[in-house]
Amino acid sequence: MLIGLNNVTFEFGARVIVSEATWHIHPGERIGLIGYNGTGKSTMLKLLVGQYTPSVGTVEKGRDTTIGYLHQDLLSFDTNDSILEVAMGAFERIKQLEKEIETLGHQLEATSDEKLLEQYTDKLHELEVLGGYTIHHRTEEVLQGLGFSNTDLQRPYKEFSGGWRMRVLLAKMILQQPDVLLLDEPTNHLDLPSIEWLEKYLQHYQGSVVIVSHDKYFLNRMVNKIVELYQQRLHIYSGNYAFYEQEKEIRVELQQRAYENQQDYIRQQERFIERFKAKASKAAAAQSAMKRLDKIERIDQVEIERPNLRINFQVDKQPGKVLAELKGVTKKFGENTIIENAVAEIERGDKIALIGANGKGKSTVLRIIAGTEPYSGERVWGYNVDESFYAQHQLEALDLNNTILEEMQTCRSGKTELELRSLLGCFLFGGDDTDKRIKVLSGGEKARVALAKVIVSKANFLMLDEPTNHLDMHSVELLANALNKYEGSIIFVSHDRYFISETANKIWEIVDHEIKEFKGTYKEYMEWKERMARQQKAQAQANANSGGKAVPEKKAAPAPTPAKAPVSQEQKKEQQKIQKDFNKAEKDLAQLQSEKAKLEEAMGNPDNYSDKQKFTKLEQEYRTVQEKITEVTRVYEALFEKVMEME
Repeated sequence: MLIGLNNVTFEFGARVIVSEATWHIHPGERIGLIGYNGTGKSTMLKLLVGQYTPSVGTVEKGRDTTIGYLHQDLLSFDTNDSILEVAMGAFERIKQLEKEIETLGHQLEATSDEKLLEQYTDKLHELEVLGGYTIHHRTEEVLQGLGFSNTDLQRPYKEFSGGWRMRVLLAKMILQQPDVLLLDEPTNHLDLPSIEWLEKYLQHYQGSVVIVSHDKYFLNRMVNKIVELYQQRLHIYSGNYAFYEQEKEIRVELQQRAYENQQDYIRQQERFIERFKAKASKAAAAQSAMKRLDKIERIDQVEIERPNLRINFQVDKQPGKVLAELKGVTKKFGENTIIENAVAEIERGDKIALIGANGKGKSTVLRIIAGTEPYSGERVWGYNVDESFYAQHQLEALDLNNTILEEMQTCRSGKTELELRSLLGCFLFGGDDTDKRIKVLSGGEKARVALAKVIVSKANFLMLDEPTNHLDMHSVELLANALNKYEGSIIFVSHDRYFISETANKIWEIVDHEIKEFKGTYKEYMEWKERMARQQKAQAQANANSGGKAVPEKKAAPAPTPAKAPVSQEQKKEQQKIQKDFNKAEKDLAQLQSEKAKLEEAMGNPDNYSDKQKFTKLEQEYRTVQEKITEVTRVYEALFEKVMEME
């Protein structure tokens, strides 16, 4: 165990966040920490790092366990140093060694003291062992993976906005390579290419990772365990988010059944008590029944977890076949070209996701379509189009002094106050909530008001810029379901891959200042991209094998397959040996994986982790097995390549 909670209860004043929680984080785990907004997920991370102290129970941490914790409060940090310098702060020991080596070098110029030379050599060796000669390259690689260009690396940290600063701090944290990484909403500040890069990086990360995220797609690809904070308890599921959803449904059903059975039993006992408590002959039995009821541990009803966002889009009129068309549209910001002579068309029934890296101009293109951004070229509006535009800046455009109800009345939708209050109830603003001023609302609440304003419009064409920002996972699902039922057309910008994959039937990407269209779902688009990447790699390999001469991708006719040269006896023996070694490596790997699974099960047994000596031995065995798996995997992959060559 690296770190864990033992029977922990934690309260904020009278509010209980978690009760009697036990949770241990083991080496190599990828954990998704989930729960509805406001349940206390970030609080759980603060308990793990010791920022909060539990009311009851203990937080235990291995003596040598190192923890990296990424959270919003880090944004208070400011400096004039370049982002490269800030990220390289991960290598404190290496930087200290470099200074010591420089000092010793100057001293050795003046004297040939053997002791100094020995120290100098030792420190050079330590620097090499720690990978000190590669830290610049490693830091640049991580920063570029998170979306920074080469020219950004020397720019001062303080010049960057909050989202980009968070990326720098994330880079520093993963370069430190702590035993446990605690990441609070890491994808909030990342575009799609950076999220994909982070996924690949973390999948090969040697330490354990705990992620708080509303990104269901990210969790499905990243985690092998889900810890849910629900009804002040921690519920642990061994699998990714999709497994959790299936398993949760079964658990809820079983708990609901147990609740109903218990309620039947309670009612029977109460009827018995009511009937016989006044009868002398049955009074003792009635008293016993009352005591049994007092002692019974009540099962919670789980049917009503939280109110649902009930979104129902309405469309007033049917538009023509083509809603909007871009003809030869160009947009530049100074020297920065966003699109040039771009051509695109939005048809009735289209649900288009506009995707790509930050800075490529997705929101700009959306504003051009909406008519709120100047451009050169032509934008042709279709027949009978009734549009509504939800933009990121619309949260700021809400009148802070209005109540929620007054803000909805500014839409001039023709709805009565009662109808508007009913609509706001669908967006979780019930009763007196509608009289709250906009200025006291959270980011998520403002986003719901802005979305409600879009929906009340009865538009047949929606333009949505990051509509899922500030919404929790549950609300994102409900919005996706509503948009699937929506009879109008949509174009939206989003970095939420679950939302894109559930909603879009077309993908637009800005490539080389053009709008490239893919007709199909996000899953089909990703499969197509991977297929293209494989083809390009194979083409590059073919070119390299032909001595740098370009090999045409399409051949007029396949060349006849040359007859294979006869295999000599010696070659046959070599092939048999390789096959035998490969089969053994495969068997060894399966055996080691089985041993690893048994050790993980043993490490999760409370009897074992409560016995320090036993658990230390298990940990050592686990590390040994992990090392063997790494070595055998390397051998297996090398032999696999040879087997493929033989065929």
